[in-house]
Order: sequence, then C-alpha cells, then structure tokens
Amino acid sequence: MLSGIVVLIIVLLLVGYIYEPIAEAADAKAYPPPGQLVDVGGYRLHINCTGTGSPTVVIDAGLGDWSTGWGFVQPEVAKTTQVCTYDRAGWAWSEPGPLPRDAAHFSKELHTLLKNANIPGPYIMVGHSLGGLTVRVFVHDYPSEVVGVVLIDSMTPQQFAKSPTEIQPQADTQSRPFNPLVLLGRLGIVRLLANVKPLGILPAAPPNPEAYYAMGVRPQNIQALIDDSRGMSAAGAQASAVKSFGALPLIVLTARLNDIPGWPEWQTELLQLSTNSQQLFAENSGHNIEFDEPDAAVKAILQMVNQVRETVTK
Repeated sequence: MLSGIVVLIIVLLLVGYIYEPIAEAADAKAYPPPGQLVDVGGYRLHINCTGTGSPTVVIDAGLGDWSTGWGFVQPEVAKTTQVCTYDRAGWAWSEPGPLPRDAAHFSKELHTLLKNANIPGPYIMVGHSLGGLTVRVFVHDYPSEVVGVVLIDSMTPQQFAKSPTEIQPQADTQSRPFNPLVLLGRLGIVRLLANVKPLGILPAAPPNPEAYYAMGVRPQNIQALIDDSRGMSAAGAQASAVKSFGALPLIVLTARLNDIPGWPEWQTELLQLSTNSQQLFAENSGHNIEFDEPDAAVKAILQMVNQVRETVTK
C-alpha cells in the first residue's frame, strides 16, 4: 500500500515536470510580449510604452508585480501622455539578469533600458512599493532627466527591522542557493495551486488575468521573487542614502487601508524628500492600489503630468 502511494507520487511529480515546460511554451505562444525586448548588456528586458506626449511616465512595479499588473492604470494615463511599464529581470517577459538584485542595480538597469529603447526624457518616475526604493535611487543618479516623482504606497528605509546604516551587504550576492519553491514551480505544482481558492497566490482580479496568470506561475518568476526579496535590505540602505530631491515635484499616494504598523508615519516622512511635495490618499485601497483603486493612481500620475507641463509653459 505504502509503496503504491510512493510510486503514484513519483509518477505525478514526473508528469508535472514534463508538463510544466510544455505549458510554458504554450503560454509564450498565446501571450507574446505587448512591448519590446531590449538588450541591456547580454540579457533583454521587456518594456511596454503606449500613448504619446511629454513628459514620459515610467512606472516601476512593486515586489512580485510586473508590467501587466498596471493594465488598469496604463491605458488611462496613455490618453494624456506617453507611459511605459517594464518587467525587472526575470519577471514576465524579461530575461533573468545578474545578481545582486537591489535598488542600485535596478536603477542602472532601468536607465540602460530606457536609453537602449530610445525612450527620451524628461521622465516622471512612478514607483510602487519596492519600486519606490528604485525610483529614489534613480532620481539621485540621473537628476537632470527627472521632472517629477509619484511614490505609490512606496516602501521606505524606515520599515526595515535594522537601521539602514546598519544593514551590511549579503555575504554572497552572486549565487542563487537552492530554494524549494523554485522546485515546486518546475514540477508544475505552483501552476496547479495558483488558482485554487483560498490557496491562490496571485491577485484575485488582475488586469488581463489570463496573461497575468501565465506569467506569474513560471519558475523564472518565482526565482525573480526570491532574488528581489534577498536584495531588499540592501535596497533600503541605498535608498536611505538619498536624503533629498531638492525642489523636484513629488506626490506621495498612500493607501488608506494599508494596516502595516507604522505605515502612515513612514508615508508622511517621504514628504520630506522634496520641498515641493504633497500627499494624496487612496481611500478605499490596500497596498496594491493598482488593483484595488486604479483611478486613484491614475489621478495622482495625471496631476503630476499637468503640474510639470504647467511649470514648463510658465
């Protein structure tokens, strides 16, 4: 009896191992990248730009999210100006990139992507959650190319357990240790569980749900999530080193229903990054404003677009 169960489990795992790459190939055919794949130094990143006009809005998604997740926001912003979403290395249609995966590396990668894709500035940088740390570093590294910033329920260095000045680089940032979640992905188990309620590991109602699901369940995405998570402490330290944007226009959009202890205070502290800042609220949203209350994200971004344009015409 026991041996039969073991044999059955082995057979099922083997079936999953064979089925997973077949399913990934079918998904790749069914859901081609909506944007372009651009070489950034030996690997390609996916960037999707829609709309026309200046300044160009560049959206940097949070941890565990990618360009598809902004499908409720991007079309509305594109009615007013050019807006670009992209996938960090390893996510969705982008190819895996080198370690470490932290804000400094993301900033450099994103800048290279924009230049190689021939997407000129000036830019309004929009960062959600983890993307807010990258935007903070990007503004510091390329100040002449940024004319406005929108931080959407952004992470802050203060939320990390240790003081950012005490965070030391990981002893090994150039290797990817074995992780059982990646193995489960390769065996097709993540694909199976992702749509099982209440075990679903993807948002309940993402934009373009079929493509979002297809991208989200791949082992590559799981590995990217692990890599980005390992780099978060370093990203917090790098963002902490950026103390001020000067008088650069800044909007901080905060999710009113985000109940993480300390979050309201951390969001208020973000206003200190600029002498020209203001705070808006997504009254009916948790952390993922792009899913819960996309109209609030659209409103904040377009408010910044109009503010920048008014400044240019004066």
